[in-house]
Amino acid sequence: MSTDTTASVSTHILDTSIGRPAAAVTVSLAARSGGDAQWVVLGGSATDADGRCKALPALPEGTTRVRLEFGTEAYFTQEHRSDRQAEAQQDAPRARDSGVFFPEVAITFAVVPGEHYHVPLLLNPFGYSVYRGS
Repeated sequence: MSTDTTASVSTHILDTSIGRPAAAVTVSLAARSGGDAQWVVLGGSATDADGRCKALPALPEGTTRVRLEFGTEAYFTQEHRSDRQAEAQQDAPRARDSGVFFPEVAITFAVVPGEHYHVPLLLNPFGYSVYRGS
């Protein structure tokens, strides 16, 4: 929960190639207190079966920029993914090393104190998009 001096962040991931939540995706949260300040990694979590990441750390006072990093490579290469999920991804562009076109997704956004920022990730093997949700 945010106070007047801090912002708060939440996220969830939907795999749009199958129309389902993306479970077990690692999410890292970093913050800084201005455009020239160093990034400080605050911690992370992973998405649950609903694709929600409920355990992100609180932002320190003075945070003006936030970066969410999503570990998408492990999600796209999980052996326990269903045949339907594998079929949906078979024509995806592949990177030479990992076989995954987007091995990670990093999103940076500005925050102001007292506001909550819900930043969903819509993900598929071909691309991704984000937006400020509610």
